[in-house]
Amino acid sequence: MDHILPTSERQVRPMTKLEPQEQQEVWLTAVELAGGKVPTGRIVKDVVQKIMERTEVPNTYQLGEVCQILAKDNPELRDKGGCWAIVSAVNDFSCSVRMWDGEYAVGLQHLKSYEYLPAECEQMQVICDRINRVYSSGLEESVQKFLESLGKLRRSYLTDLEDKVLSLLELETDG
Repeated sequence: MDHILPTSERQVRPMTKLEPQEQQEVWLTAVELAGGKVPTGRIVKDVVQKIMERTEVPNTYQLGEVCQILAKDNPELRDKGGCWAIVSAVNDFSCSVRMWDGEYAVGLQHLKSYEYLPAECEQMQVICDRINRVYSSGLEESVQKFLESLGKLRRSYLTDLEDKVLSLLELETDG
């Protein structure tokens, strides 16, 4: 069983992020799961995932922290990549985040902190609430696209013009 070697890159690639001794452990476990034969890339990937979760760094995100969404290989986040989000709950391997269009559960590997100061995080919270209220009122698609673009800002404030337009939209939805 210990003489079975990988036959394709797909079996080896998931292991590249691990330490050599972990790579060995993964391979032996994968071979075992494959019934003593050469395991598929999928089996190897599953074993790697289990080991990474076991050695995962603790979740250091804070409530109210502003993060960027990294879509990476998660199809559910594809249209959210690069957007900012505010941490609303901290779990072991994921966070719940609020975005301009609602709440999402996001794995830690899909978040990157903007390292904003507490005051900037509070500012973003207010902006998020404002955008969210207008967005959920279901205005025209063009207006929703504008709100979506605010959801991709790489700064912790709105320009005067963005603020005026958002205020105008708020008046429209309160009416």
